[in-house]
Amino acid sequence: MQKLKEIELPITKEEIVRLRAGDEVLLSGIVFTARDQAHKRLCECIEANKPLPININNSVIYYCGPTPHKKGKPIGSCGPTTAKRMDEFTPVLLSRGLSAMIGKGSRSKEVISAIKKYKSVYFIAPAGAGAYLAKKVKEAKIAAYPKLGPEAIYRLKVKDFPAIVGIDSKGRNIYEN
Repeated sequence: MQKLKEIELPITKEEIVRLRAGDEVLLSGIVFTARDQAHKRLCECIEANKPLPININNSVIYYCGPTPHKKGKPIGSCGPTTAKRMDEFTPVLLSRGLSAMIGKGSRSKEVISAIKKYKSVYFIAPAGAGAYLAKKVKEAKIAAYPKLGPEAIYRLKVKDFPAIVGIDSKGRNIYEN
């Protein structure tokens, strides 16, 4: 049985290039959530040459729109969103220093090329396990775009968040193997 690789975030390029598609990991540290509308706004800032509301350099974005938290909990259910919905925005964010993404499902050829070019990684979170994944979130607060509600960008502090390397920095892809 393969031992899960424990990764402290932010993840370094040295760690990224050692990962292989199919590796099982536990992520601990800071992750930002962002879905379609937040991605669109981030890219609009970049196009307008305006500063981003969060520092994406060496960061991880989790494609997730969490549900409201229950009393005493930092977050509600927080399962992954289908990654393809962010594909049109991903190469631009990777070019600005984004290190990794977490989602579910396959990615476009353009995103895979950008992952290889910028030595990034795409993690897959277990789908249908939003309540379980919420237990891995130790802190949550809105970091940007609060008017977007659940699609706002949240800053999450996670501990032992489970994921699988879906696409590694060489472009190896579990969906094609």
